[in-house]
Amino acid sequence: MANDNHFRTRTLMVATRGVREYRETIPSLIRSGDVVLEVGCGWGTTTAELARHAKDVLGTDVSRECIVRAQGLHPTLDFRVLDAFDLRAVLDLAMPFSAVYIDLSGLSGYRGLLDLIALLSTYAALLEPRVIVVKSGALKHFALCCQAWSRPSGTFVGCCPSQP
Repeated sequence: MANDNHFRTRTLMVATRGVREYRETIPSLIRSGDVVLEVGCGWGTTTAELARHAKDVLGTDVSRECIVRAQGLHPTLDFRVLDAFDLRAVLDLAMPFSAVYIDLSGLSGYRGLLDLIALLSTYAALLEPRVIVVKSGALKHFALCCQAWSRPSGTFVGCCPSQP
């Protein structure tokens, strides 16, 4: 259930489609002083790119095999096994994350959209990062087509690209 903190976040949320868009955001959104958490780092390729732009980066994945491979490919970077939905474990990292990158392939389709939105809202409320970037074509499409109702003007804000 959402609480007031879920709706008061100042975190910028960026939805991307595909790994190319996901990585293209790095030079524009990551600052040299950022501490970045990557959730779903796989073999650490994006984590390594993030490390070139940020002060510190932590790559995490639920797969121990992926973390072992990432550590072998990028021995100077920090990688840890972590379940993205284990919020206690995320908080126990006790790092001041200013940016979060999320690539959870299992939640990239429409069936996982509600879980993904809940996860993003929770990370924004708990970690209070400046920005969260997520790789999800379904979320990007939803965001592009979503219109917010504005009071008191009684108008919509935003417009789906397929609409006039």
